[in-house]
Amino acid sequence: MTQKIRSSSPLRRTLLAALLAPVLATAVLVSTPTTEAAPAGNCIYYSDSTYRTEVGRFGRDCCNNVIARGTRTSYSKCSPGCFFCVPPPPR
Repeated sequence: MTQKIRSSSPLRRTLLAALLAPVLATAVLVSTPTTEAAPAGNCIYYSDSTYRTEVGRFGRDCCNNVIARGTRTSYSKCSPGCFFCVPPPPR
């Protein structure tokens, strides 16, 4: 007497895939290396103690590009956040 092996029903396969998809997605995200987009120390420099006229920016933007524009003064505001990123125009 031979037993016939039944294949899984489409519903069972769909349910199994639905349960495994989040687990696999989490495993991929956890194993993906990450980099800091912008380290602490992004600073905006101002002309005087009123902090109204910006004269320079130094640090990194959110696309991880170096920002070095203007001059550095003793009047600055620094933060760990990144500067707004503007992608380059298409060629």
